[in-house]
Amino acid sequence: MMRDFPLRKIRNIGLMAHVDAGKTTTTERVLFYTGKTHRMGEVDDGAAVMDWMDQEKERGITITSAATTCYWNDHRINVIDTPGHVDFTAEVERSLRILDGAVIIFCGVGGVEPQSETVWRQAEHYRVPRIAFVNKLDRAGADFENVVKKIRERLSAVAVPIQMPVGSGDMFTGIIDLLTMTFRVYNEETLGATYEEYPVPVDLIERCKVKRDQLIETLSDYNDSLADKFLNEKPIQIEELKSALRKATIETKVVPVLCGSAIRNKGIQKLIDAIVDYLPSPEDLPEVFGFNPYTGKEERRAASDSEALTALVFKIVSDPYVGRLSYIRVYSGMFRTGEVVFNASSKKKERIGRILRMHANKREEISEVYAGDIAACVGLKWTYTGDTLSDKRKPLVLEMMKFPEPVISIAIEPKSQVDQDKMFGALRKIADEDPTFKIRVDEDTSQTIISGMGELHLEVLVERMMREFKVSANVGKPQVAYKETISLPVESRGEFIRQSGGRGQYGVVKLRIEPLPRGGRFVFESKIESGVIPKEFLPAIQQGVKEAMENGSLAGYPVMDIKVILLNGSYHEEDSTELAFRIAASMALQDGLRKGEPRLLEPLMKVEVIVPEEYMGEVMGDLNSRRGKILGVHPRPDAKAVDAVVPLSEMFGYATDLRSLSQGRAIYTMEFFRYDEVPQTISEKIIAKIRGY
Repeated sequence: MMRDFPLRKIRNIGLMAHVDAGKTTTTERVLFYTGKTHRMGEVDDGAAVMDWMDQEKERGITITSAATTCYWNDHRINVIDTPGHVDFTAEVERSLRILDGAVIIFCGVGGVEPQSETVWRQAEHYRVPRIAFVNKLDRAGADFENVVKKIRERLSAVAVPIQMPVGSGDMFTGIIDLLTMTFRVYNEETLGATYEEYPVPVDLIERCKVKRDQLIETLSDYNDSLADKFLNEKPIQIEELKSALRKATIETKVVPVLCGSAIRNKGIQKLIDAIVDYLPSPEDLPEVFGFNPYTGKEERRAASDSEALTALVFKIVSDPYVGRLSYIRVYSGMFRTGEVVFNASSKKKERIGRILRMHANKREEISEVYAGDIAACVGLKWTYTGDTLSDKRKPLVLEMMKFPEPVISIAIEPKSQVDQDKMFGALRKIADEDPTFKIRVDEDTSQTIISGMGELHLEVLVERMMREFKVSANVGKPQVAYKETISLPVESRGEFIRQSGGRGQYGVVKLRIEPLPRGGRFVFESKIESGVIPKEFLPAIQQGVKEAMENGSLAGYPVMDIKVILLNGSYHEEDSTELAFRIAASMALQDGLRKGEPRLLEPLMKVEVIVPEEYMGEVMGDLNSRRGKILGVHPRPDAKAVDAVVPLSEMFGYATDLRSLSQGRAIYTMEFFRYDEVPQTISEKIIAKIRGY
């Protein structure tokens, strides 16, 4: 069989935004107009196709990224709808890693909100070309020009409006296309599926010409031919303009800005046109690069079916009907059902059982996938998020995805012995799916501790465990995931020498441990001269150090932000073993942590509170009482936005307190900012509580 779509006519795009900017509603409209669905799903009535989980329907938010495929003007568009809530940031991160382009949706009233900034930074990191869609222009207080200004200021983006709304709020009637200089008015009675095109109204012509000239002038900075025509006032064809805009967008130099109202079905067809016209196909992008797992050399692969297979596994899902689903993005090459592929990350062979094309939680079986495709595979047993599937003869490992560390934990215990086994099975499956979810058993209390990105994150996962896996469990109160570090550089020695007849154990190491600036890092370095300790024992020494870092000397919390230098040591030709060096390194680190004046670190959260002006004093006073640091106050069309940094430990129950402070009118968002030192008096209380005195 041959591929059914040429590579240049494929678009792999994601829709991303701050929570409640109308992202899922926009996706639903895209599916409706491309003929993928025959009725419009509404988030508010729990009928959105892409929000298929029970909890998503109940809460009206997106929790898991959903993938689907639709068709528009002989192009195939693979769409991923991602969560907007910061607790599910891993879903956005892994989606951006495999997408070729993104539509970032902004609320016409709220503008650039905290999670839109986070998503933007993630897209910058992966150099993903973007178009911006300013939604909700039918709402009171919507201001398209202001949102464009904020995109430029707060995101440092070269935002170029290619459309102009006519009216706003209830008077939002249509959209002017600045490239074609036409005015589109949508018919309300056909749900916006039909529209009329008119010339630009006379009273708006001058303003539109100025906007169009600004668009051409911006694009001229990146296109010499366009600059020449613009400066010499020669006519510029629409196709030339489109081509220049497409090139600059793909090179992430500019961001085209569109407008509309998804809930009122205005501007969606133009948005789909823009996805096809300005976002890249897989062959428009640079070759992907990775490393050969055997030689360590960098290699590149072009987006072509004839290249060696390279595919990234970006998500694992436990499906109740087909079992373990591995979502993959194919960068080069192809494979068929039943074939054996090579997992270059784990160096294991895997057989492809079935290949599925996903539409949210529904699926269509296909027999093969090609470069540029996004699909799901059944039957991969040893494959996890971030692994690379490749050709055994030409193995390649692509850059791994990095996920933030969890900042909040809860204790969980099964209600009965029957639940015990079911619970661990369920937690393992959830941890398989979600790289920001961690499980550990507390050595002192034997309790199972689960950690995640926020209260909502853990609440959703515990609910999933109870509903999907039918596990009954008692859940403790949320606890902060503290960390430890040292404040002084120290040197320490560890030795593990055992002689008990026959072969013994011998390992001696000397370490220097230094504090690092805040940033969650760990650095290991060896400065020993060759021959002092054989090289084959170095990984065991590093492993011993890492194991000892799991439990700090102050209160048993994991250690971070340290540099460990192996200075010296000694070995015995017969008795030295990896185990001996591992234990010696572990002992040396524990000793060093005790001597290095340890400090307790706590997660700080970046908090934004949107509050009506009359309640601002109470809200700011309350944030100060929570050890918060106010960073600034920004005016909004309908309220004030207060930015602050607050310790996570002070934010439990904040939603309820904020409601009572503002009579239910204020809302807030919170995301992890960084770890920082806990003040001494509070640190002493925390340690005393943990030690039970």
